[in-house]
Amino acid sequence: MPHTHESEEHQALREAVSTLGKRHGRNFDPDQLWADAAKLGYLGVNLPEAYGGGGGGISELSIVLEELGAAGCPLLMMIVSPAICGTVIARFGTDTQKQQWLPALADGTRTMAFGITEPDAGSNSHRITTTARIAAGGNWLLTGRKVFISGVDKADATLIVGRTEDARTGALKPCLFIVPRDTPGFEYRRIPMELQATEKQFELTLDDVRLPAEALVGDENAGLLQLFAGLNPERIMTAAFAIGMGRYALAQAITYARDRTVWNQPIGAHQAIAHPLAQSHIELELARLMMRKAAYLYDAGDDVAAGEAANMAKYAAGEACVKAVDQAVHTLGGNGLTSEFGLASLITAARVSRIAPVSREMILNYVSHQTLGLPKSY
Repeated sequence: MPHTHESEEHQALREAVSTLGKRHGRNFDPDQLWADAAKLGYLGVNLPEAYGGGGGGISELSIVLEELGAAGCPLLMMIVSPAICGTVIARFGTDTQKQQWLPALADGTRTMAFGITEPDAGSNSHRITTTARIAAGGNWLLTGRKVFISGVDKADATLIVGRTEDARTGALKPCLFIVPRDTPGFEYRRIPMELQATEKQFELTLDDVRLPAEALVGDENAGLLQLFAGLNPERIMTAAFAIGMGRYALAQAITYARDRTVWNQPIGAHQAIAHPLAQSHIELELARLMMRKAAYLYDAGDDVAAGEAANMAKYAAGEACVKAVDQAVHTLGGNGLTSEFGLASLITAARVSRIAPVSREMILNYVSHQTLGLPKSY
């Protein structure tokens, strides 16, 4: 696809990552791809140069994930480790936290998971019940449960979203803690999933997990700001994940529609096949434009405008991805369900981009209230 509207640096990055992705292909080894991407500097492209990163932003990181996805080998943990956790630590972490984590996140030697979702909270971060209280000696005690946390088994630590009590008002406010995987009281159990993904999902139990004072990320009183600093990149990167997946599916369908001949004519000559594929291409391109706008705004430091655009990009990309995958499978017929073409596994994977990290209905709520100024229904 031509990208003449992009800078030369972005075009070069896109082409280089695409080459790496095609070398690994659909039947990729995620650990090997992660190591290769790290070695070439792609995993930490958004992290500060002072800590071994590329000095870029979410614009560059989203290009990496999109192109890997378009080659059939997306890395879900890129959304979590460098985009959410790396961004939060780079923006709000102490010097010690930055030195301890950012170079390792950038070179791929360590990964970090992100724990926000709870069994009874869902998208409502105000209902998070994981609580932190200060114990003797200035330590923190963290108690609670989390669900659908990706990659905890391989991550060296999990960035946990909890809540602390405001000393003045008694109200609970969000805060973030780095919890190493081997911390006593931190337990994780794999959730059986129909979705066949390389990254597994886990339920976490934190039972009076004792953490040192320095496990707290950033200012105890700036919790919400810090939280959304990680959630906007998460939405932008989820859009990149979905767009890459949709592009992969569409490319498979286009090749098949050109080559598959029935009654002496390629099936792609028929408008019933061609028009839905053209429509999918348009929708993916529109979603990509919104994703690039969101990344630009985020990298420019406009968190409020980036929040709106990131939600819209994630919504548009999820919808476009599901339709592209569905149409691709339909174009290939029975072949669309074979392992040879690698499309059937995307049917459930594409659906994830509609429901995670926030459902399309919650995004519609966000746009209704924040953008349109309509009253809340809840």
